[in-house]
Amino acid sequence: MPKHLAVFPGSFDPMTYGHLDVIERGRKLFDELIVAIGRNPGKDVLFTADERLELAAELVSEMTSRDDGLAPVTVRAYNGLTVDFARSVGASALLRGVRNLSDLQYEVQQAVTNREVAGLETAFVVAGQSFAYTSSSLIRQITALGDDLKALSGMCPPPVIAALGRKKASRHPMLERLRT
Repeated sequence: MPKHLAVFPGSFDPMTYGHLDVIERGRKLFDELIVAIGRNPGKDVLFTADERLELAAELVSEMTSRDDGLAPVTVRAYNGLTVDFARSVGASALLRGVRNLSDLQYEVQQAVTNREVAGLETAFVVAGQSFAYTSSSLIRQITALGDDLKALSGMCPPPVIAALGRKKASRHPMLERLRT
C-alpha cells in the first residue's frame, strides 16, 4: 500500500491551539504529515519565516515526543505555490482546518482549484468548538491592544505567548500599526 502523506500548509503567524488540533487529528488520518510554513506575499507577518519555523518545530516536537503510534510530523518552510511544494514531497493530499462557513466557502474554492490545477485532493478537518473563533489575526490584535497576554492562554501555547510578549516589548511595527 502506498503511504498517504498530507501537507498542512499555512503561514502560522502565530501557531495556535487550533492549528495543533488540526495537526493532532491529521496524524490519525494520514501515515505522515508535513506542516508547511509558507509565505503569502499578500500578508504582512509578525514573525519571520525562521521564527515561525522554530516555534512550529518546538510545538510539534512536544506533540510527537510521546510514543502514541500516530503519524510522524515534520515541519518545513517553503516558497512558491503550495501545490508545487506538495507535489515535490509526494503528498497525496492537503490538510486544511475549517472553523466556520466563511472558511468553508474559501477552502472549497481553493480545494477545487488545487484539484483542477494540480490533481491534489484536500481533506478538511472541522475545528473543535473551542477553536471555532480563534485566528492568528485575532491573536495579533489582542497582543497589540491588550495589557495582559495571559488572556491568550486558551488560544496559544506558552512558547507562542512568550514570543508574542517579546514582539510586543520590542514594539514590532505590525503591532504598532494595529494600535493606531
